Formats: sequence, C-alpha cells, structure tokens
Amino acid sequence: MERRTFKTFGLLATATLITALSACQNKDTKTTETKKTESTTAAVSPTDKIVYVNSDSLLTKYEYFKDLKVKFEGKSKNAQADMQAKGQAFQREVAQYQQSASTLSADQRKSTEERLARKQQELQTYQQNAGGALQNEQAVENEKLYDKVAAYLKGYAKEKGYKMVLTYSKGNSAILFADESLDVTSEVIKGLNAEYSKK
Repeated sequence: MERRTFKTFGLLATATLITALSACQNKDTKTTETKKTESTTAAVSPTDKIVYVNSDSLLTKYEYFKDLKVKFEGKSKNAQADMQAKGQAFQREVAQYQQSASTLSADQRKSTEERLARKQQELQTYQQNAGGALQNEQAVENEKLYDKVAAYLKGYAKEKGYKMVLTYSKGNSAILFADESLDVTSEVIKGLNAEYSKK
C-alpha cells in the first residue's frame, strides 16, 4: 500500500490546528470597525492588547492532540499491516497460478486469470475505501480539535480582555517579530490540558 494513502495524523492535524488558531482571530470575535468621518479615522485603542500562541508548542504539549496522534498512528499502522497482508496473500496466489499454468487447460487459465484480475481490482478498491474512511475520521476529529481550541480561546480572550489572538509557527507565520511578553502559549496549554483532564 502506498504510504501516502494513510497520511500520518501528525502532519494533517498540524496543518489543521495552525489553520484553526489563525481562524480564531476572526471567528466568533468582534472585529474592529474603522469609521470614517469628514477628517479623521477611528483607530484601535492602544489599550487593546493582542497576544499570540505558538502552535508548534501547543501541538507538542496539548494532551488531547497527543492522544489523537497516538490513536491515528495506531490506526494507520494497522491499516497498512492489513493491506500488506492482503497484498502478500494475493501475490502468493498469483505465483501459485504461474507455477501451475502450464498444466491447466486454456479455459482454466482464462477463468483463473479473470478471477485474479477481479481480485486485484477488489483489493485496489478496498485500499482506496480504507484510506478514505481513515481520512474522513481524521477530518471529523480535526473539526473537534478546532472547536475545542476555538471555544477555549474565545473564553480566554474574553476573560483577559484581549481583542485578538494570533498564531505563530516557525517557518509558517506572517509574524516576523513579536515581543515575548505577548506570548500566552504556556498559559493556554495549561488551561486546555486542565479542561481536557476534567473530561
């Protein structure tokens, strides 16, 4: 089975969580409206604090994500082992046919070859369906992961009086510099893990 059929949950969830954290700054929060007057434009108050979360650290320390990663790595490994076993069984059947082909009649060879061709097609369909089912399950879990992070950050920002929560990821961020005093990653991780442990 090709490795790309069963993507590791880590890469998939990493991209999803980064997207989720980025979306949190716009979803379910009030946006700052700029009202134009005849001569002035209202600006964001200097007291409106913006903070950020390091999504790389969040992914390595959020217990819920770590549990999901282990879960899907196991499912992916089992699916790969299952497909490998089915593939090897099919190859043995093909090898047995090739060894005995010379002793079979033309009709027997034809029917056997047709049966093996059908079996190969069924194996390919099974592989595609299994990969699709795993990816669909990952998508559902990614949505739950997004909802958990988004819901927590919404409440967290409201409690702290923050107007925006940005996400930072090394090599994949629009933030080139941010003062470390704005980094609330540790506090967010602590809160998320406390919330997860209760459930």
